[in-house]
Amino acid sequence: MSLKPLFGFHAVTVRLKVAPESIRELHVDATRRDQRMKQFLARAEEAGVAVIASDDERLSKLCGTHRHQGVVARVTALSQARSLDDLLDELAEPPLLLVLDGITDPHNLGACLRVADGAGAHAVIAPKDHAVGINATVAKVASGAAETMPYFMVTNLARTLGELKERDIWVVGTSDDAPQSLYEGNYVTPTALVLGAEGTGMRQLTRKHCDALISIPMLGAVESLNVSVASGVCLYEARRQRLADNRD
Repeated sequence: MSLKPLFGFHAVTVRLKVAPESIRELHVDATRRDQRMKQFLARAEEAGVAVIASDDERLSKLCGTHRHQGVVARVTALSQARSLDDLLDELAEPPLLLVLDGITDPHNLGACLRVADGAGAHAVIAPKDHAVGINATVAKVASGAAETMPYFMVTNLARTLGELKERDIWVVGTSDDAPQSLYEGNYVTPTALVLGAEGTGMRQLTRKHCDALISIPMLGAVESLNVSVASGVCLYEARRQRLADNRD
């Protein structure tokens, strides 16, 4: 069974919480004795995971970077038990989905997963041929969200958007030239928010499969936002509307 590296306090702590049995080796910096490390070691002991004292050179070699914070785990992959259809069938509230078209930077994907988890999105969807998969960098940047946020890579994104529409999920794309503002939309109903890569935006075929296009108001000198920031703005507006609707 192949093992993959998982590094950084947040990512490894979440794995200790949700699936400690998947951690086959847990390496920590033998020289680090600060309070954060002490708390982490206490969590590892509580989860029943033994630690291996290692030096910086070995930690860096295990994960391929020096930005490991003194914590590197070698883990088995968590099985994704549910398909997108299964997930949607099981939801008790209107779906809120984030669709990413053309996001190839692992730092952007990690940040998008983190904000999707924070805003209570139900899943993140991306095409297999124009996207980055979950790797060690994504997991670290996601700060644990790579372990909790369902991430579905689909063969044909346009077809998947069509299938979402058949489920009465409103597919809303973001575009700088869209005449309608984000704040004019209604996201209380089942919604899939579609964002493209910074600069290039959504592909034309993806754009054609959207039910509506919205833009994020840009009131300063910059013309666009990083995709993870834009995802947060859109998802939290959707969550704000849903919270307000529940109070009415």
